[in-house]
Amino acid sequence: MSGDVIVRMWEVRAEPARFSDLLSWVCDTALPEIEHNPLHVSSEVFSSTDHRLVVVSKWRSNPVSLPEPPSRLVARPPHSWDFTSVDR
Repeated sequence: MSGDVIVRMWEVRAEPARFSDLLSWVCDTALPEIEHNPLHVSSEVFSSTDHRLVVVSKWRSNPVSLPEPPSRLVARPPHSWDFTSVDR
């Protein structure tokens, strides 16, 4: 991948009782909305023991935001950060 790739990290904390619902929403609703974009390279989903989900997506440029999750599923609104590769 070239140095122009942007990595977006999106993180959200689920309501503990709604974690599986939020995971399903991310995988079945949110990701399909962005993965068809021609600038999208790939996405990975990670979970933690404290009910957090992280989506790491790679973009050729201009990352697209995931849609807002249903408020009943989240303990707080999601956050996202963009990163680029560092030459070392």
